[in-house]
Amino acid sequence: MSTGTYAPKPGAAPLGRMIGAQTALETRMLLRNGEQLLLTVIIPSLLLVLFSTVDIIDTGKGKSVDFLAPGILALAVMSTAFTGQAIATGFERRYGVLKRLGASPLPRWALMTSKTLAVLVTEVLQVVLLTVIAFALGWSPHGNPLAVLLLLVLGTAAFSGLGLLMAGTLKAEATLAAANLVFLLLLVAGGVIVPMDKFPGGVQSVLDLLPISALSGGLRDVLQEGASMPWGNLAILAVWAVLGLGSAAKFFRWE
Repeated sequence: MSTGTYAPKPGAAPLGRMIGAQTALETRMLLRNGEQLLLTVIIPSLLLVLFSTVDIIDTGKGKSVDFLAPGILALAVMSTAFTGQAIATGFERRYGVLKRLGASPLPRWALMTSKTLAVLVTEVLQVVLLTVIAFALGWSPHGNPLAVLLLLVLGTAAFSGLGLLMAGTLKAEATLAAANLVFLLLLVAGGVIVPMDKFPGGVQSVLDLLPISALSGGLRDVLQEGASMPWGNLAILAVWAVLGLGSAAKFFRWE
C-alpha cells in the first residue's frame, strides 16, 4: 500500500489553525464564566452608569462621564487582562489543565499567545459596550485614536504579564484572593473613579507609577484633554509590560 493512502494524513494541524482554535475556546470559556462576566462587563458598566448619573464624587469641571469613561475603559482592561486571566489561569494550573495542554502538539508559547488573543477579543467587546453606554450618557471624547490604541495595547501587555506571573507562582486560592484584592485597591487608588489630585502629593507621586494610573491618566489626557501622545504614561506602561511579561516567562510554573 503506497504512502498517502490514508486521509486525512495523521499529524498535528498547522500552527496557525491550532492557535485559532485555542483562542476561540479560551474566548468562549471566558465569556461563559459568570465571575468573569461580573468582572469584565457588569461591574465596569454599573460603575460608569452610577457615577455618571449620581453626584457622589467631585470629578472636576465638565461632565462626570467625560472624566469617568477613560478610567472605566482602563478598569475593563485590568479586569480582563489581569484579574480574570490570573484567576482562570491559576485554577487551570491547579487542576492540571496547563500541564496536559503543555504536552499537546500546541507549543506552550502558542498556548499563552492564544490566551492573550482571547483577552484582546474580550477587550474589544468591552470597549464597544462601554463606549455605547458612555455615548448614551453624553460622553464627548476627542483626541488621537492611535494614542488610545497604543495605551490599550501596552496596558493589556502590562496587566497580562502581571496576571500570568501571579497565576504561575502562587497557589490558585492565593491568586483568587490576591487578584481580587488588587482589583479593589487599584479601583480606588488608580485614578479610575477618584481623581488623583484627591490624594496627598507624596502618595500621588507613587500612585502615578502604577500601571492602572498610567493607563487611566493617559486615556483621560487623550480623550478628555485632547493630548496628542502621552509619552510619559506610555513609557510607564512599557516598563511594566517588559517587567511583567519577562518575569512571567522566567518564573511561570506549569504545575
